[in-house]
Amino acid sequence: KLAAQRRHRLCCCSPDAAKRVQSQLCAVVRPMYSSPPIHGAAIVVGVLSDPQLYGLWRQELAAMAGRIQDMRTALKQALLEVRCPGNWDHITNQIGMFSYTGLSKAQCEHMTRKWHVYMTMDGRISMAGLSGARARYLAEAIKDSVANC
Repeated sequence: KLAAQRRHRLCCCSPDAAKRVQSQLCAVVRPMYSSPPIHGAAIVVGVLSDPQLYGLWRQELAAMAGRIQDMRTALKQALLEVRCPGNWDHITNQIGMFSYTGLSKAQCEHMTRKWHVYMTMDGRISMAGLSGARARYLAEAIKDSVANC
């Protein structure tokens, strides 16, 4: 049971030995953290097997998905309001927590450098991290990047 919870302890006889052991442990620790412990699966089983919890989870899931779709709509509307060149239908046609904006690497770098908007260099941005209050700011940053890069 303790191994499933990832609790381990190691004692060494000297600081020098501890340093050598640590370097070896660094080589093996990655696989341990890449495999999630079992308590997450137990929580999922508990939620999915209880009709009341399952219903609550479905409601929360729908609310979260709806909020992300609302952010997509807000961003597209803001892009239209600031008259950003281009067709932005793909923002609302996509689904999920992330959106491919279609921005180039140079445009993405400009967004980060000037506007402090962070995304992957292929233009993928987190829609879950966007708020309605910041949609216009993002639209202005995109417009500036499209116009100047």
